[in-house]
Amino acid sequence: MTAPRRVIFGCAGLRLSSGERRFFGAAQPWGFILFARNIADPAQLRALVDDLRAAVGRDAPVLIDQEGGRVQRMGPPYWRGWPPPLDQTARAIARARDPGRAMYLRGRLIAAELAAVGIDVNCAPLADIAGAATHPFLRNRCYGETPDMVATLARAMAKGLMGGGVLPVIKHLPGHGRAQSDSHLALPVVDAAADVLETSDFAPFQALNDLPLGMTGHLLFPMLDPSGPVTTSARMIALIRDRIGFGGA
Repeated sequence: MTAPRRVIFGCAGLRLSSGERRFFGAAQPWGFILFARNIADPAQLRALVDDLRAAVGRDAPVLIDQEGGRVQRMGPPYWRGWPPPLDQTARAIARARDPGRAMYLRGRLIAAELAAVGIDVNCAPLADIAGAATHPFLRNRCYGETPDMVATLARAMAKGLMGGGVLPVIKHLPGHGRAQSDSHLALPVVDAAADVLETSDFAPFQALNDLPLGMTGHLLFPMLDPSGPVTTSARMIALIRDRIGFGGA
């Protein structure tokens, strides 16, 4: 069998077409990612996950973005609906409860729902720091407003996911919280200097640099590499590896 390529593919709908089966079998992607367009109900979703793996002839990873809040591909009536993470944290603190315990349970329950349909990788937790200027597309998806709080809660979420047999994907390396535009629509530019980023934005990722998988943020740090965004910058990937110390995939 051909060795898997270092790429993740999606599919068009609720079931695989014959063309998709042939393509995936020939291309041998490392894994797959699912979106809302791929999800109807638990039986359909489980069948699709099984078909994706059958297409490549192995137990390929299947990923999803199931953060809770605005980013959850699986939702009611078949799966739980979740408040935005920042709202959950604020409520826990206001009620004198342990936000770390709440975030662990969130991860553990999400993992149980994912594992039940065969999904084994979740694109969470976020280790971005929410600030006053953080763009609304991201702000309430964050876990807190300080590096220590974010690192603590992101660790709890990761532990909850792994406790349920689901691998976490930490995002958005090396820190998306200062971005003032939606990176799906425009390229955010973060003008902060390296020493400022080191003690703030990078700090939660350094504390979580042992996690197995990571997702880069698509944004430009001109003080660090003006030539291009993190996703295409060898210099920024080297920073993630060397300065932040992230050793995962």
